[in-house]
Amino acid sequence: MALFFDADWFDRRLSERGLDRVGLGVAAGIERGELHRIFTNERAPTPEEMAEFARVLETDLLEITIRCGVAVRQSPPDADHGDRIESIEARLDAIDTWLAEFEASKKKAG
Repeated sequence: MALFFDADWFDRRLSERGLDRVGLGVAAGIERGELHRIFTNERAPTPEEMAEFARVLETDLLEITIRCGVAVRQSPPDADHGDRIESIEARLDAIDTWLAEFEASKKKAG
């Protein structure tokens, strides 16, 4: 289950593109009821669904996973510990970069 699905953010991004939740569901191949379950935190989107959300909303998958409240593991749990740590650090760096860009855009808009 998603920790927190940012439905308001998705609705704003969809509106900016002249779309709505129905359009997102059609593009991602998700039935209306299932999409509602995602938007209300009753189920997490699959990696394939998140990839389609990123395509429709013209943003990167990292932002989508953050907005969906889930993260896609980059390496299997039984991978080499050094590789896993490097993967985690790379993802944290990407999140830090995204957060810095987000904060900068908020300051420009505010």
